[in-house]
Amino acid sequence: MLAPTLAAVGVEWVVLNRCFTAELDRSPGRQTVSAAPHLPRLALAVLAATLAGFLAGSLFGVSPVWIAAVGAAITVPALVRRTATAGDLLRAIQPSFLLFVLGLGVIVVAASDNGLAAAVRALLPGGTSLPALLGIAAISALLANLVNNLPAILIIAPVTVASGPAALLAALIGVNVGPNLTYAGSLATLLWRRLLRAQDTDVNLGQFLRLGAVTVPAALAASTLMLWSGVKVGL
Repeated sequence: MLAPTLAAVGVEWVVLNRCFTAELDRSPGRQTVSAAPHLPRLALAVLAATLAGFLAGSLFGVSPVWIAAVGAAITVPALVRRTATAGDLLRAIQPSFLLFVLGLGVIVVAASDNGLAAAVRALLPGGTSLPALLGIAAISALLANLVNNLPAILIIAPVTVASGPAALLAALIGVNVGPNLTYAGSLATLLWRRLLRAQDTDVNLGQFLRLGAVTVPAALAASTLMLWSGVKVGL
C-alpha cells in the first residue's frame, strides 16, 4: 500500500497547494510568541504504548478492545496525582459524541439487515482487474459518505474477501480516501470539526465540498491505479 498512499497524498498536496497559493505566499505578520505549551508526557506515552500494543496484539491474536481498555486504565494515575479531575476526563470523553457513534452503529446494522448489505453485494464488481478495483474503491467511497467509513468497511470487507486481497485493499482505499468528500464520511473529520468549533472557528462548508470534489476522485483513481500496478508486478 506504499505506492497507493503516496499517490493519494501527492494528489492532495498538488491540489491544496494550488488552491491555497495566495495564503501560502502571504508574508506572515508580526505575532507574539506564546510560551511553550505543557507537554502531556503521560498521554503521549500511553498513546505510543497503545499503538504498539495494537501491532503486537495483531501478531498474537489479542483483541484490540483489551489493549484499548488497558490504555484507558493507565490514565488513572493522572487522577491520583490530581492533575485532572473526573469532570475533566468526562468532558474529554464527550459522552454525547459517543452516543452519536453508538446510534450510528445501531442504524447501520438495522439498514444492513434490511437490504443495505445485499444491495452492496449486488453492486460491487468481482475480480481484480483495473475497472473492478476502481469500481470497488468508488462504491466504498460513496458508502462511507452515506453511513460513515467504519460501518462501510464492515459491510464491504466480507464481500471483497472472496475476490482476494487486492479487492479488499481497494475497498480500504475507498473508505480512507473517500470520506474527504463530506463531513460525515469519517469519525476523524467529525472530531476535527468539533475541535474547530470548540476554538470558535469553522470551515466553510462550500469550500470543503469543492475541495473534496476535486481531490477525492483524482486521489481514488491514482491510488487504485498504483494498487493495480503493484498487483500486476507482484509487489
